[in-house]
Amino acid sequence: MAQLVPLIVALPIAGFAFTALFGRRIQYAYGRPAASLVPVGAIVLTWLIASAVAITSLTGGFGEGGASVTLWRWIPAGTFSIDIGFHVDQLTACLLIVVTTIGMLVHVYSIGYMAHDGGYWRFFAYLNLFMFSMLLLVLADNFLVVFAGWELVGFCSYALIGFWYRRRSAALGAKKAFLVNRVGDVGFALGLAAIWVNTQTLNIHDALERLAKIDATNHGLVVLIALLVFCGAAGKSAQFPLHVWLPDAMEGPTPVSALIHAATMVNAGVYLVARVNPLFGHAPEAMVVVAGIGIFTAILAASIALTQTDIKRVLAYSTLSQLGYMFAALGVGAWTAAIFHLMTHGFFKGLLFLDSGSVIHAVHEEQDMRRMGGLWRKIPITYWTMLVGAVAISGIPPLAGFFSKDEILGSAFKNGFLWVWGVGIVVAGLTAFYMFRLIGLTFWGTSRVDPAVEPNIHESPRSMTAPLVALAIPSAVLGLLIGFPPENGLLAGWLRPVFEGTVKLSGHEESFQLFGIDGALILASVTVAVIGISIAWRLFGVELFNLRRAPDPEAVQAVTARAPFLYRASLNKWWFDDLNDLVFIRIGGRVAAACWWFDRVIVDGTVNSIGSVTVVVGRELRRVQTGRVQNYALGIAIGLIVMAGSYLLIVGAPR
Repeated sequence: MAQLVPLIVALPIAGFAFTALFGRRIQYAYGRPAASLVPVGAIVLTWLIASAVAITSLTGGFGEGGASVTLWRWIPAGTFSIDIGFHVDQLTACLLIVVTTIGMLVHVYSIGYMAHDGGYWRFFAYLNLFMFSMLLLVLADNFLVVFAGWELVGFCSYALIGFWYRRRSAALGAKKAFLVNRVGDVGFALGLAAIWVNTQTLNIHDALERLAKIDATNHGLVVLIALLVFCGAAGKSAQFPLHVWLPDAMEGPTPVSALIHAATMVNAGVYLVARVNPLFGHAPEAMVVVAGIGIFTAILAASIALTQTDIKRVLAYSTLSQLGYMFAALGVGAWTAAIFHLMTHGFFKGLLFLDSGSVIHAVHEEQDMRRMGGLWRKIPITYWTMLVGAVAISGIPPLAGFFSKDEILGSAFKNGFLWVWGVGIVVAGLTAFYMFRLIGLTFWGTSRVDPAVEPNIHESPRSMTAPLVALAIPSAVLGLLIGFPPENGLLAGWLRPVFEGTVKLSGHEESFQLFGIDGALILASVTVAVIGISIAWRLFGVELFNLRRAPDPEAVQAVTARAPFLYRASLNKWWFDDLNDLVFIRIGGRVAAACWWFDRVIVDGTVNSIGSVTVVVGRELRRVQTGRVQNYALGIAIGLIVMAGSYLLIVGAPR
């Protein structure tokens, strides 16, 4: 089975190459559906192979240590030797399930969503390259190969966010994502350089073993390397202060948003920290930083999502918040809980984004929820599947998000991170509120759709609704199937060999107690979520089972009037974009302009002036060179006279 692993990356890159070379000709000769056969087929085959490999790994077929496959030597340069190789263990298997399953469903969904787009073939080529990049990153057994996949993921996000490049907003969003990620990648690259200098290897397993030995003599170095690696993770997973790129990534087609938020790019940072968990286990100071950044990002993004009116931006800030949960879990030592939430979040967030695309498709590309309403009868499949996703992310049992979110909060509380638990509880309430605000504004109440559009509202085609139903199933049942009870569930058993050797932040782990502390924590989080849903239920369009009642604008205004500053801050995204524009565009631009002036006028001016003077002096001296012997003899005679005269003046006439 291990010999099939290279096919998991070979099939998507082959699909990309074929579609990039021949997709346009196929599309114009045989139509758009024909252009998607190869790229979609390649991903379906990839999913089948990846599922077989993942099941083999999770059932012990590769042993506790996993299986490695080396293809060839990439860089033979003395002691610096890099192999192209792959490693599959239980953590890799979990990521393979998420990436390939959601990626395949996004490809199928895109057949209907992009059916009328002129760049149909190009879109599927990019999707295949995106899948290849993420799978390369997940499977790589070497930090340099991970970095290659890391940068390819960044390039693919740039290409897909800016897919509609004729739109200025899409082009700017793509550039913003690319540039912000480069900031984090600088830290990651420095971390890799530090790993090589101090371990003389970039093989992940060997480097982690050697860093553990270095920790005994140079703990500060290990902490520094962990923080540098986290810089890269914070960029890819959009954690504060590098979070500003992700909302603008919504400018790409909705299937791209689903792929970025649920299966590929933003999961890369969480996976990286989990992959190098022994490094962070030896650097508890770095883990506290990870937990702090994560939980701050969670509440910051949740507070912004409360007031956004673009349906995709609400979901984008929701992703930021849920990623913050994952990093908080990693920071408090709840490694399994973080991967558990990554998996459940992947399915229900993929579902929510594809549902939002179905809504946008139904109302003719409208994304403002204030111009929707009353859609629940007209697009019932979209409504009911999106309701499943909203309940799941809100943490209501027995849906998947409840199990993974509560495992994170419970681990934070029992490991002594009460501040993480406290903020996390608040975030849980905010999440439930803004998700049912989204449901209320979009589906409940009276219709606010453009009258010219309303007669044409219809459910999406089967190629779009079938993936919605497929994603709704794991969004509902995955948590119960693999995550309960937390310490003895399937997922805990799968990942125990990966994380059991990591240094724990707490001295002991308590077993799950439904009628004890865990039951009390569950009751608290569910109560907060129910309160959030109830408030949204009251404000945004419903009385009990009366889905046609309009939202109560007076009640909404009364709530916002009590905290006008907080409302404006949330609506304006806490002015982070304005701050970045001031610091990096306006002030930074003026500093750069001043530096350019100094370089052009002072530095270049000095060099050019010296050159000009040299040219002028040379031009004048050139006249001395006449080529006539008598002139040279006269010059010599004059020179001798001058020398003799100077001598006589200095030493005096002879006596």
